[in-house]
Amino acid sequence: MDSRYRSARPPSRTGHRSSTMGGMPLNDLPWWRWRARLRSALHMLSDPAFQQETWLAGRAGYGDVTDAVYRLVEDSWLDRWPAEKYLGTVVRDTTEAALVDAAVLRVLRILHEVGADAPAAAYLGHPGWPEAVGAARAAHAHLAIADGEDPDAPPRSLEVLRILTRSA
Repeated sequence: MDSRYRSARPPSRTGHRSSTMGGMPLNDLPWWRWRARLRSALHMLSDPAFQQETWLAGRAGYGDVTDAVYRLVEDSWLDRWPAEKYLGTVVRDTTEAALVDAAVLRVLRILHEVGADAPAAAYLGHPGWPEAVGAARAAHAHLAIADGEDPDAPPRSLEVLRILTRSA
């Protein structure tokens, strides 16, 4: 396995995994929910104004930086597998995969340096944060446009994300 993909989560992940897809553990979350959660995380990680007004201010309803990072990688295992493994499901093409991988790698590098329980200011003040935000913005904008949505709309709350990803 490529050493760039190291888990942000402890080895004892929670949640049921049902089988494998090309050697990748799967959980029972459908691909469209994975994409919605991935896009939500990228959106929050890509918006410096949102980060200032929400994470630094401690505004409820949007989680924190660590929550966004886990949403970015926990269902998709993008901390262990390149996004290209999800072509045709979570990501549409190699361009999306490359943009997502670039964002994941930059964000995880910072997470490993500052720690998962660090305050938002530690992330936002990290010298590599602007580069991570830029990579997240490139991925977010590309995925949002591909899904027919406005990449400049404000991030949705976690409650709205839950509603959007609820099964019928």
